[in-house]
Amino acid sequence: MKLTYGIKDKPKFPQRIVFALQQLLAIMAATIAVPNIIGHDMSPAAALFGAGVGTLVYLLFTRFKSPVFLGSSFAFLGSMSAAFAGGVSVSLGYLGLILGAAFAGLVYVVIAIIVKLTGSGWIDKLMPAVVIGPTVAIIGLSLAGNAVGDLFTGNVTHAEIAQVTVNGAAQELKSLAVNGETVKLAASVQNASPYLCLLCGLVTLFVTMICSVYGKKFLKMIPFIVGICAGYALAAILTVIGNSAELPALQIIDFSKFGNMQWYPEFTFLTAFSGGYEYGEVGNLGTYITTIAIAYIPVAFVVFAEHIADHKNISSIIESDLLADPGLHNTLLGDGIGSIAGSFFGGCPNTTYGESIGCVAISGNASVVTIVTTAILAILISFVAPFSTFLSTIPSCVMGGVCMALYGFIAVSGLKMLQKVDLEDNRNLFTASAILIAGIGGMTIKVGPVVLTEVASALILGIIVNKVLAAKKA
Repeated sequence: MKLTYGIKDKPKFPQRIVFALQQLLAIMAATIAVPNIIGHDMSPAAALFGAGVGTLVYLLFTRFKSPVFLGSSFAFLGSMSAAFAGGVSVSLGYLGLILGAAFAGLVYVVIAIIVKLTGSGWIDKLMPAVVIGPTVAIIGLSLAGNAVGDLFTGNVTHAEIAQVTVNGAAQELKSLAVNGETVKLAASVQNASPYLCLLCGLVTLFVTMICSVYGKKFLKMIPFIVGICAGYALAAILTVIGNSAELPALQIIDFSKFGNMQWYPEFTFLTAFSGGYEYGEVGNLGTYITTIAIAYIPVAFVVFAEHIADHKNISSIIESDLLADPGLHNTLLGDGIGSIAGSFFGGCPNTTYGESIGCVAISGNASVVTIVTTAILAILISFVAPFSTFLSTIPSCVMGGVCMALYGFIAVSGLKMLQKVDLEDNRNLFTASAILIAGIGGMTIKVGPVVLTEVASALILGIIVNKVLAAKKA
């Protein structure tokens, strides 16, 4: 594709800030979602700070040749939960997050050393275009359900609990004793109308597409910002009306977050090294560390497969093979060490983000300077509570509209890799078919604490099919 800004180009400073904000909007929701899912008072602001730090480390190792932002990895959700298993103290759990990221990062370092010694040619033989193309497509297609689901979702939930009057005072009735057993009462939940959410999401999507296709110059390069602003404005109008009329169906944006803002990042390492361990935990530290290693190390090998796919994808967009220059060993080191650095501050292992790659593809802006600015902006915004809170109030339906375009571009860029593949050859046809069906069908494999995602499972299956069928050709 034709890029407006290449890797080495430097947009003017005011424009650069706007482009960086667009990148930040693309990765923001997913980056802060991971700590929210894990809980245990993990700080979304710290995760954003860690993502910025991790991205800067990655860019240093890749010699500022790869225009990709690193954000919180969803692949490690199970591993991160294991850090808090068994009712350990919060301090030890946070220490486990840092140790786990270190173990995962060291896997990347070891693989990077092997690649440095043996070269990366074996990657192309193991994963040719007929394998990597459908796999990249699966990265986008596997997220399609998330985007569509978000389209129908707002950020405000009302739970109604039955009330009883005791001695003249109203009290919430949360449970009821029946035949000597306590039965919890289900609360009725009222959310925003899914169709109004869909309207906001579609407005976001169409404004984004119209700006990208019909926009002139600068407007054409910031379609996500314009689209998100349009969707947010509509959602805000509906929410204000809903709040005034007390109509939950119209309440899409959770403005209450502004009343409970986190004014500074609560860094993971501060809690981890605070010394607040419970009695007996230190004596079992060896067992705990082993548990963390088992939870994180296998997943790192799974994420390695996605690392390859992401870099093949961005390479096709910028028309420069990143696995050759700066080299796979450098991208691995950047990803691994960057993940360790990010977790030290935010607790979340980082990984290259498909949303960031999609943003580069749609905007035509592959300027690494923009990514550097995004990383710095992420670090600074983590300390600006009102602004970071505003970003967190962007409703799911609006981000769903944006992600419809982002994930779609990832899927299409993978399919474009198949253009030069001879699909008249049944060997190639079966390989691509197996990957696409396994990935779209959601084939996941769980072995103990390790979960092979649909992307990793499809890739492994594709490699096996390709090698088995290539035996006849040899």
